[in-house]
Amino acid sequence: MVANEVLLPEVQVMYVESATGLAGAAEAFERLEARLRRLKGRRFYGTFQPPDGPYRACVAIEFGEDTAALGLPKWTIPGGRYRRRKLLDWEQHLPEIGRSFARMSEGAERDVTRPSIEFYRSQKEVLLFLPVK
Repeated sequence: MVANEVLLPEVQVMYVESATGLAGAAEAFERLEARLRRLKGRRFYGTFQPPDGPYRACVAIEFGEDTAALGLPKWTIPGGRYRRRKLLDWEQHLPEIGRSFARMSEGAERDVTRPSIEFYRSQKEVLLFLPVK
């Protein structure tokens, strides 16, 4: 699938950071989801700052949400220019996420100051965003 270029706005999020980088991504999402009253309708992101992390499981902050009561740190996912690729049935193809980011970086000047982003649109679809200059 072809990667196209998009301009993303920044996103205010709460997050749980994985102590073991990418290897702990699933556990970080479990810890994040356990803090939330509801999951349906929420916007979930994973971010990774190559080469060694950190990996953050993130959820967008909703209007009026009491983030202090949830006890989660806040952060801003940086906006800017990104290459985008869609991956379907991502739960069945987890290794394809890393391979997709590698293919997206071919012929691109990666912006190393910003993390790669996974936006989980649904349980069947994830959008991958590689920061570029």
